[in-house]
Amino acid sequence: MKTLQVHDVTTVLSNKKILDGITFDVNSGEVMALVGHNGAGKSTLIKTILGILEKASGQLTVMEKFDQDEDFLKFKQQISYLPEEPLLLTEFTVMQHFQLYGKSYHIEEEILHERIERYLKGFELTDKQNEYPEALSKGMRQKVQTICAFLPDAPLLVIDEPFMGLDIYAIQYFEEILREKIANGTSVLLTTHQLDRVKNIAHHYIMLQEGKMIQTGTINEFKTIKRRREQ
Repeated sequence: MKTLQVHDVTTVLSNKKILDGITFDVNSGEVMALVGHNGAGKSTLIKTILGILEKASGQLTVMEKFDQDEDFLKFKQQISYLPEEPLLLTEFTVMQHFQLYGKSYHIEEEILHERIERYLKGFELTDKQNEYPEALSKGMRQKVQTICAFLPDAPLLVIDEPFMGLDIYAIQYFEEILREKIANGTSVLLTTHQLDRVKNIAHHYIMLQEGKMIQTGTINEFKTIKRRREQ
C-alpha cells in the first residue's frame, strides 16, 4: 500500500518555483527522510503536503484514494504532524490539547486516555497536564506537541526535525514510540539535519537542492551532503 503519493508537485511563491516537479511514494511502514541544506525546499514540501501552502500543479494522494484537491478533510485526517516548533494554543491546558486531538481524529475515549497516560508518564509530564503552555519550558512544550502527534493512529506521520528541544531521555522514548508505530504500519516522512541519528530508523532518503530532487535511494546508500560550493 502506498501511504503517500507525490506526483510532479510544483509550488510557486512570489512568481518563483520553490518546488519543481517533486515525485515520490512512501509505502506502508516505510520511513522516508528528506535531506538538504537550509532553503533546499524540505519545509516547503511538508507545508505543501499538509496544505499550508498551495501547490501550483501536481497531485497529492494518501492511502491511494484520498486526493488533496478532491477531499481535503479526509486527506488531512490521514496525516499527523509534528512541527519543528510547538504550535500550542495559549488558552488550552496540556490535557485540553490532547482532548482536542482526540476529537479531531475520532479516537475512542478509552483508547485516548490510555495513550495520554502512557505518553505523559514516558515523557515525564504527568504533573503538567493541567498547566498552560506559557508555564512550560520550551522542551516541555515540544514534548506536549510530540504527544499530540503520537495520539492518532494516522497512516502517515510527518515530522519536521524530530529531535529539536528534546533531552536525551525524551529522545530515547521518542524513538521507542516511533519504532512501535512503524512496526504497526505507520509511514513516516521526516526532515532532519541529524541524519546519523535516524539512519537506523529511515529506509529511504530524498535529497533536495533548490526545490528539486537531486538524489534518492536507500538510507544505506546515503553518504553525506556536499557543501554548496562543491556541487
